Amino acid sequence: MKTKIIRIGNSRGVRIPKPLLEQAGLVDQVVLRVIDDSIVIEPAEKPRANWAEAASALHGRGEDGLLDEPVETAFDVTEWAWE
Repeated sequence: MKTKIIRIGNSRGVRIPKPLLEQAGLVDQVVLRVIDDSIVIEPAEKPRANWAEAASALHGRGEDGLLDEPVETAFDVTEWAWE
């Protein structure tokens, strides 16, 4: 998608269409980085940041089990085959 760089006061900016913002998960704050000859825009906060630490903490407290017991389905009985 081509777009123009526009003047915003003494700076320059780019209008980003809403569908692109939603697809990229960009909400309020972003981080801008230059990689080679490109400008990369990333969310300031990663959606799953710190999940590994939270999972380790749950495991340490013994709270990392299944919420419900597994229930056998028709797929398990008729179609699933262990090899």
